[in-house]
Amino acid sequence: MPIELTEAGRGAPFTGDYEAELFALQTRLARLQRAQLVYRRRALVIFEGWEGSGLRATLKRLVGALDPCFVATHHIEADDEFDRDRHWLAPFWTKLPSGGNTSLFLHSWHRQLVDASVAGQVDEDRFARRCDEVNEFEAQQGDHDTMVIKMFFDVTEEVQADRLAERRSDPWKALLTTDDNLSGDERAAYRERWNALFRQTDTRWAPWLLIDGNDKRGSRIAALTAIADTLEKALPGEPPRAEDNVVDFPSSASR
Repeated sequence: MPIELTEAGRGAPFTGDYEAELFALQTRLARLQRAQLVYRRRALVIFEGWEGSGLRATLKRLVGALDPCFVATHHIEADDEFDRDRHWLAPFWTKLPSGGNTSLFLHSWHRQLVDASVAGQVDEDRFARRCDEVNEFEAQQGDHDTMVIKMFFDVTEEVQADRLAERRSDPWKALLTTDDNLSGDERAAYRERWNALFRQTDTRWAPWLLIDGNDKRGSRIAALTAIADTLEKALPGEPPRAEDNVVDFPSSASR
């Protein structure tokens, strides 16, 4: 069943040993990346959510666990790198991972579609058609041995307002804080569009995962656990045998 955004609070705060669990998860993710590299599998991890929901904080903990030589992070803002003469998904094709590599998206084609829909640039028929295109695009990635992980970090309007106000109280953070503190009708419009997108793009090959961002530590642990679980399910648990890695070259007599 697709995820759904509401204004209701979610689970209880995280009460475990945060530092121990974070270290264990980062160690696990580092090991899984080695398997990903050995088996030349691609990974595509999408971070969507409200501003102030813990996207960047979780992204930092994930990147901190991985070999940065094989990870690329892409921060996509509205209309970044888009020209109207190409297919709307074209800019994302150039950012897909190669064998063994991981591409992390802080906002993605999903955010582009929701923004366009809320702005009235895409009607319902075109919205549904683009959702179909998204499903085909993500299915193609799966067919190309790419593991697709999609997460939405949700926070209530009250928690979001408090966090953005805290950022603005710091003169350095204030300069980097976007004006994305939606409220009232505008937030409701975005919530409705996201829920419509979830219903149409939640697939068996690329399901949506809802992360409760109201609790900072709990959201990081939940997100990293979900990523590790997905990778562990998709990757072989043992390294290939030595003989499987031997490449036979033609002898000089056969040249």
